[in-house]
Amino acid sequence: MSLNSWITEDGEEIGIAQAMQAHAARCTPSALMNPILLKPKGSHSSQVILLGKPYTDIAAETYFTITPTLLPHCLTAAEKLIEQYTNLVVEGAGSVAELNLYDRDIANIGIARALQYPIILVADIERGGVFAQVYGTISLLPPDIKPLVAGIIINKFQGDPALFDSGIMILEDLCHIPVLGLLPYAHFDIPDEDSLSLHDKRGNSRDNTGTSIQEKVHIAIIRLRYISNFTDFMYLESDPHVSVSYVEPGEDLMRYDAIIIPGTKNTIRDLLTIQETGTADAIIAAAKQGVVVIGICGGYQMLGCMLHDSGVEEQEGTYKGLGLLPCITSFDSYEKVTIQVKRTSSGFGPIFSRIDTVSGYEIHAGKTHQAESLEGTNGFHSAFEDEGAISDSGLIIGTYLHGLFTNQNAVNALVSYLCEEKGYSYTEPEESLADPFDDLADHLERHLNIEEILRHFEYSSR
Repeated sequence: MSLNSWITEDGEEIGIAQAMQAHAARCTPSALMNPILLKPKGSHSSQVILLGKPYTDIAAETYFTITPTLLPHCLTAAEKLIEQYTNLVVEGAGSVAELNLYDRDIANIGIARALQYPIILVADIERGGVFAQVYGTISLLPPDIKPLVAGIIINKFQGDPALFDSGIMILEDLCHIPVLGLLPYAHFDIPDEDSLSLHDKRGNSRDNTGTSIQEKVHIAIIRLRYISNFTDFMYLESDPHVSVSYVEPGEDLMRYDAIIIPGTKNTIRDLLTIQETGTADAIIAAAKQGVVVIGICGGYQMLGCMLHDSGVEEQEGTYKGLGLLPCITSFDSYEKVTIQVKRTSSGFGPIFSRIDTVSGYEIHAGKTHQAESLEGTNGFHSAFEDEGAISDSGLIIGTYLHGLFTNQNAVNALVSYLCEEKGYSYTEPEESLADPFDDLADHLERHLNIEEILRHFEYSSR
């Protein structure tokens, strides 16, 4: 379950975590690697993405009625991956010891029972109670699943690892299962899996450069309730010239040099929220003062004049947008656009004139078109040769392109403009040759019993 997703080369939608795991393993991401993706969309319901394509919207309380239909798709995907790659890691989701879900679970007990793979239990010590976590989980497993548990890993340990030596001995004595490693807490620049990490992003981005916070440009990203694909902004967060804040609807936007409205799984509901909280009016006022306003995907749709919904996003009706771009969006079909793209900038305005070619992906419902006949709207210019919109000032920008700011030239364009406007000097960051996945792999190799883990791969292959 995640609202951070990725589009494969075949136009399939999968979770960002599965895509990044594929990249780390030097494999091409495929929908087989994430056969079922749940995307929450409000009212205790989720969209079910099956093998990369929208399947249905379903309420949480009735999801279990379709799991018997979904599990065979997972098993078929596993068989195809084994044929292609020989070895397979099956990642669970949430806790494995959900007693009330044993009869209908897919991601943990269901797949473990079907594949009979060795299980490695990973415990998050940062949340506390790790002894109860591990011992309680193993004790509560069904009798046919418990013998499959082959090892335990303790994750996110902080402090001197030697202090937990006795803890390892206690766990092994209690559970009669080996502890395969103690992983110290460490940071790696890899995309966040889902919104659970957003609580760490409410304040300013990391500042390990020695640059004074007063000498940075300040960018606000609206923390929409159904925010999606906020991995778009990783490079902005790590830029030494930038302070990024994730701002809740209703919070003050006065001090920011740029405001970004990100993607969302429910454009209409998030639009209504920012209007009800006064954030929409604050964004409009900021735009009139020359603050850069950028909308990505759902944020682009909100920047327009009107949104027509036939019941795809929310209740059927017509909704007023922010009116900062002369665009109208219509939600007429359950189908979504899911495609990887490479685009050339139109070159219009002080920001896009600094951008040449960028790559990314589109993933959205709805179609957006120009509304030339509406009175009182701003001018309209394309952001790219065949997509997006830019106001006459060049400072209000909308695009469906997820991943725009994972292109370093787009980051440089925005940040250099903002620095110049504030009179700060700007130096393009040096391109890092380090691979964060290599760094993560080195970290794991230092702290895990890799030989014992690989032995279980040999077992499962037999």
